[in-house]
Amino acid sequence: MKLLFLFILLSCLGLLGYAQYLQHIQGLLPCPLCVAQRLAYWMLVLTASVAFLHNPKVTGRRIYGFFLTIFSCIGATIAARHAWLIRYPESFECGISPEEAFLNALPIAQWWPGMFEANGDCASVDWKLFSLTIPDWSLIAFTGLSILAIYMMLAKK
Repeated sequence: MKLLFLFILLSCLGLLGYAQYLQHIQGLLPCPLCVAQRLAYWMLVLTASVAFLHNPKVTGRRIYGFFLTIFSCIGATIAARHAWLIRYPESFECGISPEEAFLNALPIAQWWPGMFEANGDCASVDWKLFSLTIPDWSLIAFTGLSILAIYMMLAKK
C-alpha cells in the first residue's frame, strides 16, 4: 500500500507541475475553479506524503484513504462543475466573481501567487487534447484517484 500512496503523491505533483507549465510557459491563466482544483490536488499531495512517510497499518490506511477519498471527490466535483460551465457558458456570469475575490484574498495566494492566484475566465477553452478540456482531464484524474483511494480504504490487505 505504501507504493499506492507514493503513486498518488507523484501523480498529483506531476499534474500540478503540468499546470505550472501551462500557466508560465504556455500563458494560460488559471480561473477560480482551476485554483480550487489545485488546492484539492495539494491536499491530496499532503495527505499522501504523510501516509507514505507514516506507512500505516490497516486502521491508519483506512483513515488516510478516507481523507484521500474526500479530497479527490471534492476535486472531482469542482472539475465537473468547471467542465459543465465550459459547455454551458451562458449560465455563468463573467467578470470578477466572489470566488475569485475570495481565493485571491487567501494568504496562500499572496504567498505563492504563481500557483494560487486566480485571474482567468472559467468559461474559456484555450487547450484541448483529444477534444477534452483541462477540466475534463482533471475530472478523469480525480475520478481515478477517488477509485484508488476507495480501494485503499476498503482493501483487506
